[in-house]
Amino acid sequence: MSTRTSALDALVFGVDVQSGDVRGDAPSYALVSFDGETVERDVVTRRKLLRLVADREPAIVATDNMYELAADKDQLVHLLRRLPDSTTLVQVTGDERPEPLSRVAKRHGVPYGKPAMEEAEAAARLAAHNVGYEVSAFTDETELKVARGRSTGGGGGWSADRFTRRIHGSVKRETRTVESTLDDAGLDYDREVTEKYGGYANAVFTVQARPENIPVSEHRAGDTRVEVEPVRRDGIEFRPLARRRDRVLVGIDPGTTTAVALVGLDGHVLDVMSTRTADTGDVIEWIIEHGRPALVAADVTPMPDTVEKIAASFDAPTWDPDTDLPVDEKQHRTREEGYDDDHQRDAMAAALYAYDHYRETIERATRETPPTLDEGDVAARVLDGEPLQAVLSDLEETDDPEPDEPTHDPRELTDDERRIKDLEAQVERLQAHVSDLDAELDAKDATIEEYEDELSEARREERQEARERREVTQLEWENDRLETELEEQRERADELEAKLERLKDLWKLDHSNLGDVGGEGRDLVAVKPVDQFTVDAIETADDEYGIASGDVVYLRDASGAGRRTAELLAGFDPRVVLRSGGLSDAADEVLFDHEIPVGPADGVTIREVDELAIANESEVESVVEDWKQRKAEREREQKETMVDSIISEHRADRG
Repeated sequence: MSTRTSALDALVFGVDVQSGDVRGDAPSYALVSFDGETVERDVVTRRKLLRLVADREPAIVATDNMYELAADKDQLVHLLRRLPDSTTLVQVTGDERPEPLSRVAKRHGVPYGKPAMEEAEAAARLAAHNVGYEVSAFTDETELKVARGRSTGGGGGWSADRFTRRIHGSVKRETRTVESTLDDAGLDYDREVTEKYGGYANAVFTVQARPENIPVSEHRAGDTRVEVEPVRRDGIEFRPLARRRDRVLVGIDPGTTTAVALVGLDGHVLDVMSTRTADTGDVIEWIIEHGRPALVAADVTPMPDTVEKIAASFDAPTWDPDTDLPVDEKQHRTREEGYDDDHQRDAMAAALYAYDHYRETIERATRETPPTLDEGDVAARVLDGEPLQAVLSDLEETDDPEPDEPTHDPRELTDDERRIKDLEAQVERLQAHVSDLDAELDAKDATIEEYEDELSEARREERQEARERREVTQLEWENDRLETELEEQRERADELEAKLERLKDLWKLDHSNLGDVGGEGRDLVAVKPVDQFTVDAIETADDEYGIASGDVVYLRDASGAGRRTAELLAGFDPRVVLRSGGLSDAADEVLFDHEIPVGPADGVTIREVDELAIANESEVESVVEDWKQRKAEREREQKETMVDSIISEHRADRG
C-alpha cells in the first residue's frame, strides 16, 4: 500500500490556534480529528492537546504553521521529542517558505474557511492527502545506551568488589541481549563499549533506524538500564510527505494482463509496467505513486470500461482513436522505447498517440504559463476543455496575496510577553526537571526497596548461619565430650583387661601346682601385696586383683594404720596378714579381736611375679602357728591378769 493510501486511512489531527498565543497567553486550539471518513471537532488547551496526541497516537498532527505549537526552535525540538514514535508533525503550507493555507487548499480542492476550526479541518484533509512537509529535528539514526542501573558503591551485604563485578557483568549480558535483538532484526549499527572490572560499564549502539523500527525499548531492570534516544539534527529539516508527482498522460491496455504507461508533457515515456495479478485498485495506486494523470488514453475504440473507471477515479479526461490502432503503427511509434511484452507496447502507443493528438495544445499551454504557476496544472485544465486564458486568469487571481491571511513572520513581543515567555519556558524547564527528579526518585525508591530486600535476605541468611554455627558448636562440644568419655572408657577397659589378666594369673596361682614358678609343687600359696596399711592402698589392691576371704595379705608398710583401716582389712577376712614394719597397737588389737593372724614377713620367703606374689605354704602356715601360740599366751596372760585383778578387788573388799 502506498504512503498516500495509508494516510487516507490513518487518523490525522488538524490543529489551529483558536485564541491566545503560544508566545504569550495560554492558547486554546481548534482540533479536528479526521480518519478519512468521519470528522470530530473540539476546542482544547495545549496540555489537553498533547495528552490526546499521547493517548490516541495519530499518524499526523497537521498545522499551517508549526510555530503555532511552539514559540521557538528549542520548544519545537522539545515538542517533537514528546510526540509518540508513530506520530509525525506536518506543516501543510510548505517548508521554510510556507504558502497561504487558502492557496494550498484551493490548489488541492480542499474546502477552506477563515474560522480556526475550518482551517484546522483543511490542514487535516490536506495532510490526509499527503500534502505538506514532515517537520523533523532528528535523523534516521537512534542511539541505544546500555548502562548501570545503580551505583557501584556496594550494598545488600555484598563486598564492594563483588557488587561492582556483578553490576558490570549484568551490563555485559544486557549488551549481548540488545546486540542479538538488533542482529535478529537485521539492523545496521555501530557499537562502542567501555570495559570495566567484571564486564562493561556501558555500551552505546548507533542504529541506522528510527526508534519505532527498533525492537528495543527503554527500560530499567535491577542492575541495568536501557535508554533509547533519536540522534538530533543540527537544525530543523522539512521532508515532503510524498515525492513530487508531475502531470502525465496515462496509456492503459486492460485485460488478463493489464499494462500501464506514463508519458510526460514533453512526450517522453517515463515508466511502464504490466501485471497479471493486480486488480483495478492496485493499478490506480501504482499510478498515484508515479504521477498525476492529466489524461487517460486507450489504443482501441470504444474505450474499455476499465479504462473509463480509472479515468473517472482521477476525474481526468480521456482519449481514444477513431479506429483501433494497427499493430504495425504501434510497433513503429514505440520502436525507440523498450518494453517487455505486447501489452506494455500497446499501453505506450495509446499514451504516445494521445500526446501526438494534443501536442500543440500542451506546448502552447506550457509556453504561455508564467513561472509563478505550475505548467502541469495549467495543461491538465486545458486538456479538460477549459480555455487557456481563463485558466491562467483564475490561477493568477488565486495567487494574489490575501490581506487577511496571517503571515508566518513572528511579531515583535512586548516586554510583558517576553517576560511571560521566559517564565513559561522556566516553568516548562522546571516541570521537566521535576519529572526527571520524580523519575530519579522512583528509581532510587526501587533501588532502596531492592537493597532492603537484599538486606532482609542477608539478615535472614546471617541468622540461619548463626543458628547453624551454634548447632555446629554444640555438636563439636558434644563430640569432644563423647571422645573424652570414649577415651576414659577405653582406659577403663584397658585397666579392666589388665586386671582380668592379673586375676587370671592369680587364679592360676590358686588352682595350679605352680610348678612353672618355683618347681616346688603345691607348697606355694598366692600372696596379695598391699603397698601401705591405708584405706586407699587396700581399696586399690582390691580393685586391681581383688582381696577375698582366706587370702594371704602382705603389707609392705604396716605402720601408721588406725582402727578404721584395720577394721576395713578385717572385713575381707584374710587367712593371714604378713607385715613389714611395726603395727600400731590399735590396729593389732582390732585384728586380734577379729582373730586375723598377723605375723612378720621376715620369716616368709615372698617372691613377686610382676604385680603378683607367691610364698611357701609351709612358711605361711608357720606364721599362722606362731600367731596361734602368741594368741594362746596372750589369752592366758589376759586371764591371769583378770584373776589377779579379781583377787585384788576381793582382798580390798575384806580388808
